[in-house]
Amino acid sequence: FSLRRLIGNSESTTVLRDQIRLYGASDRTVLVTGETGTGKELVAQALHGASARRSSPFVAVNCGAIAESLLESELFGYEEGAFTGSRRGGRVGLIEAANGGSLFLDEIGEMPLPLQTRLLRVLEEREVLRVGSVRATAVDVRVIAATHVELDARVADGRFRRDLYYRLNVLRIALAPLRERVDDIPLLLMNFLRAAGAGAMVLDGPAHALLQRHSWPGNLRELRNLAERLAVLAHAESPLSAITRPLLLRCAPELFA
Repeated sequence: FSLRRLIGNSESTTVLRDQIRLYGASDRTVLVTGETGTGKELVAQALHGASARRSSPFVAVNCGAIAESLLESELFGYEEGAFTGSRRGGRVGLIEAANGGSLFLDEIGEMPLPLQTRLLRVLEEREVLRVGSVRATAVDVRVIAATHVELDARVADGRFRRDLYYRLNVLRIALAPLRERVDDIPLLLMNFLRAAGAGAMVLDGPAHALLQRHSWPGNLRELRNLAERLAVLAHAESPLSAITRPLLLRCAPELFA
């Protein structure tokens, strides 16, 4: 949950760290936007770590990865006998599980409309109603939402509730894609290489120039994959201490497209 995990010296990364320090001190809802692979969950974790809730739970939910039929019970929980196959004694939902801490709703733009209505009530009333229950439970959560889609466009075509959009869009962090922060690439690459178990390596000039020219459609995720490939080669061809243009051609021909 540390800000130290947000690596880079570019202006956009420096501004991002300042935003997280400022917003972390607040309990207000944050909407994090950015392309896929730009590190939205990492930012959410850093916001939690910079807050007074840092010692309480951080619960992450990918709203696009859970089937619509299961998402309601996962988020809100359910009472015993609420539906066929429900667990004896019921189940605490993920919103309740985050009580006292932070709830990270990733890919919020994929949330079905009926659940958007229920989520809006949680944000406004700070209470959650389990499936099959008639009694609401008070919750104290700080909500951080993230999306790679334009929510205002989804509002315009009726796929996202306007009132929920404005309730989420209190504090906003827009993440820059990697192609707009190319000065961070060497630091990020070396950090990913260390995490992948590679020894000390240097990046020569032609390889550096090639990495800066690439468009990085996968952003940080694509750069991390490159580091893992390089780490495999470093182990197989030890000693391998320099990242060169020919080496990149061998392990990442897409960089030359």
